[in-house]
Amino acid sequence: MNPRGWTAAFAAAALAGCTAAPPVRQTGAAHPTIVSLNPCTDAILGEIAPPGQVLALSHYSRDPAASSMSVARAQRYGTTGGTVEEIAALAPDMVVASDFIAPATRAALTDMGIRVETFGIASTVTNSRAQVTRLAELADRQREGAALNARIAAAVAPVADAPVSTVLWQPGGIVPGDNTLATELMARAGLASLSVQRGLRQADYLSLERLTVDPPRLLLVAGNERGQRHPALRGIPGMEVARFDPSLLYCGGPTIIRAMKRLREIRAQLSTLPPAGGAGGEPPTLSARAEAHPAATNFAVGAASLAAPPVDGRGG
Repeated sequence: MNPRGWTAAFAAAALAGCTAAPPVRQTGAAHPTIVSLNPCTDAILGEIAPPGQVLALSHYSRDPAASSMSVARAQRYGTTGGTVEEIAALAPDMVVASDFIAPATRAALTDMGIRVETFGIASTVTNSRAQVTRLAELADRQREGAALNARIAAAVAPVADAPVSTVLWQPGGIVPGDNTLATELMARAGLASLSVQRGLRQADYLSLERLTVDPPRLLLVAGNERGQRHPALRGIPGMEVARFDPSLLYCGGPTIIRAMKRLREIRAQLSTLPPAGGAGGEPPTLSARAEAHPAATNFAVGAASLAAPPVDGRGG
């Protein structure tokens, strides 16, 4: 038995009785076996490859608060916390992870002869479709990858309607910047980012005070901060408020299809109320009271990026 085989056998014995049995491994060498440590690659693999080939997905995908795919679909696959011991026990041909994979983990897997491929954060539709193509090629599932990309292309077809002034208010009270996937999807759905128009950058903080004096036509609330639940939001003339699932913000791939469906639904349901103050023109001046508020003072201070992943990452 080669060293990799001895390592896998030892790890499997050590973990026996405390780890769920992995899916039945595919027979034949046509498709490499894979373990995914990244919820964004989880979501893609869940669309293009079966459990017999994908031996485990990251534990994030079984958590409704963190998953970028159907939890029911994720439960068809094995799961892993991403430790070297768990991966060694599964003995995959390849591990896919985010760019944020720990160097020590990557080195240990490489030493065992396990190929490691990493994926960054998809910042555009084009970038996301390229990642689907690359992962499909790695999995030898080119046909399935092409089919997924065709669905994404259909989902992101731009609308012909006039753009609606919109703010996407993310968890932590921050907004997406220009040249981000979220802003591109909004534009394709006929929603123009007011925060970008006002010069806010990726992960800049938007205070309730600033929002109320310069409101958009549509406010998409994806967070649950105190200000994002304030009753004053419902009383701003000309502004409509809709909830947006934050799980639609984290990944590209098939998540784009769900995000576009939701954005189009919201755009189609807008009433014929007159536009709010943020629908165009110069931004109004903050009142003295708003300027004195600590949140308004911190308006231009960039918060930690929502896209920054935890240890195993949320790239892709």
